[in-house]
Amino acid sequence: MSEAAVPRESMDYEVVIVGAGPAGLSAAIRLKQLGQKGGREVSVCVLEKGSEVGAHILSGAVLDPSGLDELIPDWKSRGAPVETPVTDDRFYFFTRGAGIRIPNFLFPPLMSNHGNYIVSLSNLARWLGQQAEALGVEIYPGFPAHELLIADGVVKGVITGDLGVAKDGHHKADYTPGMELRGKYTLFAEGARGSLSKELAARFGLQDGRDPQKFGIGLKELWELPKDRHRKGLVVHGFGWPLGNDTGGGLFMYHWGENFCSIGFVVHLNYSNPWLEPFSEFQRAKTHPAIRKFLEGGKRIGYGARAITEGGFQSVPKLSFPGGALIGCAAGFVNLPRIKGSQNAMKTGMMAAEAAFEALKAGRAGDILAGYDTAYAKSAVARDLWLVRNAKPLWSKLGTLLALPFIGFDMWTNQLLGFSLFGTLHHGTPDYATLKKAKDCRPIAYPRPDGTLTFDRLSSVFVSNANHVEDQPVHLLLRDPAIPIKVNLPEYAEPAQRYCPAGVYEIVDDQSGPRFQINAQNCVHCKTCDIKDPAQNITWVTPEGGGGPNYSNM
Repeated sequence: MSEAAVPRESMDYEVVIVGAGPAGLSAAIRLKQLGQKGGREVSVCVLEKGSEVGAHILSGAVLDPSGLDELIPDWKSRGAPVETPVTDDRFYFFTRGAGIRIPNFLFPPLMSNHGNYIVSLSNLARWLGQQAEALGVEIYPGFPAHELLIADGVVKGVITGDLGVAKDGHHKADYTPGMELRGKYTLFAEGARGSLSKELAARFGLQDGRDPQKFGIGLKELWELPKDRHRKGLVVHGFGWPLGNDTGGGLFMYHWGENFCSIGFVVHLNYSNPWLEPFSEFQRAKTHPAIRKFLEGGKRIGYGARAITEGGFQSVPKLSFPGGALIGCAAGFVNLPRIKGSQNAMKTGMMAAEAAFEALKAGRAGDILAGYDTAYAKSAVARDLWLVRNAKPLWSKLGTLLALPFIGFDMWTNQLLGFSLFGTLHHGTPDYATLKKAKDCRPIAYPRPDGTLTFDRLSSVFVSNANHVEDQPVHLLLRDPAIPIKVNLPEYAEPAQRYCPAGVYEIVDDQSGPRFQINAQNCVHCKTCDIKDPAQNITWVTPEGGGGPNYSNM
């Protein structure tokens, strides 16, 4: 039998869910709960590209438990890994040598972390997966959704990635074609900049009439601290140094468990200096005296990076389309000032599940889940984003120093008075179009890592447990292979070398001149390249199933 003639297997479900994160698993659980309550079982499967549920889940994370309360009210007695309440909530503005604490009373109530918990979101996802499977949900880790199944303008499901394809495209001895997973409705919970969600937005015009989605890159390390450095329940958020005033972002540090410290850094991807390296800014931030004092004597045991949606209210796309819907960070429900989105991801997963269940109960299939869009518009999620809708535009327009007081004032007026003196501000240029030419910007000299407090990219990728089958097609596709050298290198000093947090992209000089090299095996699936490349020349697609990072306690 020829390679082209190998048939695909097909499996049919009522609902197919792409992504086993908080949104996807909440949708699956709610569908089963509704089926039990309404006496109508719903067949549900969840596809997960990671090697196991939770392997690709990365977040800070301080959890607002409202979504979990709604989904599984007795989560505490069921042993959910949500055990460290926030006991000390601090905000700082950092200069090079000082940390200036901002009094908590200056922040509106929505910014308080009282009642929230410090968690490992990857561990929470694993637990949610167990709850879903106990209800009869079929979960398939290591099976990335690679292609859309669309017929007559209706999404009919997805096709998983082929296995056993060599780098040159030929089928190896263990070749297995991807499967067709067909559903009456398909929910996409791929997280920020999902490859199929991006395709759906373009095909169905989901972003038409909305502001462009905005993003940040979040980098995180997990540390084990000595007892005398650990402050269980401490939450620290900081802004300012080492970033310049015209670059948005900041640091977070969360102490949880018996000796864990989650420390991370976010850089808004609308930065303009092509010489900036988000990874190196993160390493530099840890050397601040206010942060160093906690980490010294500790040991770094984990690392990861992931894009974050930051557009908020103005950038939320149309959520439903014929045959399916976007849920969670695939649509972008992160509250940027609060640095939280998990509760909104869970709630939107539940809302979409409820709309799909009502459609199935009425005997419908493949139509637009208009009830989901309506439910979102009236929901606490929409209000949560509406209250902070001007934070990102103000930060982008005014810079950090001037924006922060205006953002605080705007959130106070929104929460207390129900309106903003600014109205609704809008996002301007997409993130990929904000870079200035390299010749017009000052290169940044970053200190060499010391291997104790600060680290290089490759040693960081090692502790992310990233792994890909070496002989497989590169999953970072170039629309035009000539652009990195002919355009990006002379104009922007090829910024992929610097915005990638995993050393995937290199300019290698050989006898024939500079060459653009892609080290795809290093990829931690952050999607930054797909977002920030100034020529929009890089497209991230799913690699062979199970590839990528394998996060533990992240």
